[in-house]
Amino acid sequence: MNNASLEERTVIIAGAAGGLGSVATAAFAKSGAKLALLGRDQGKLDELAAELNLPAARTLAKAVDLGRPQEVDRVANDLLEKFGGIDILLNFVGGWIGGKGVFETKREELVSMLDQHLYAGYAMIKSFVPTMVKNHWGRVLAVTSPSASRPPGNNAPYAIGKSAMEALMLSLAQELRGTGVTSNLLMVRMIDVAHERQINPSEKNQSWTTPEEISATLLHLCSEEAGMINGARIPLYGEPY
Repeated sequence: MNNASLEERTVIIAGAAGGLGSVATAAFAKSGAKLALLGRDQGKLDELAAELNLPAARTLAKAVDLGRPQEVDRVANDLLEKFGGIDILLNFVGGWIGGKGVFETKREELVSMLDQHLYAGYAMIKSFVPTMVKNHWGRVLAVTSPSASRPPGNNAPYAIGKSAMEALMLSLAQELRGTGVTSNLLMVRMIDVAHERQINPSEKNQSWTTPEEISATLLHLCSEEAGMINGARIPLYGEPY
């Protein structure tokens, strides 16, 4: 099992129906992996699963509130029953709240960002990662932003949510040393779903990253060859961090 290809791996994609999620889903489908597509909208997840045109044995699409640990635990049980294992967690959950100063920011806006970026990831890690550790192989990956550690003004809720998520993922990486499981972060300034950087290049979008570029990096980090990469924040915006 430890030397198996992605064809034998079960990949959880949280936020599968989003702009990055749908591209990553297609990329991992081509790799031969078994896919668990998670999100809030069952209709969109079913539509995505249908577009993949994969055998039913290779896909599970499930709407779930990832901030509710009991719901996430049930999903973990469903995955183990259907696929027999859990190997990779790709966490694309989380939106953006910002645009005003700290004094104008409402508490509920901070709570919303922590719910999306921290607590959803925390619930998934607690439910999914122990199975990876037991099997001595696994990959935990999430997308973050350079604003998490270098926050600009008028962006406090988002920066706080992302920095909390980074602390969780990097703490996890330390605890996973020597287990065969890794925890890493991809740093992106803007996900260029519309490929504006290629279509209409400008100074503004020159550091944007396409979903395809992110997906290619994810595939590498999920390979056997990337097993020694752990606790990294990898910049994907064309310049050193």
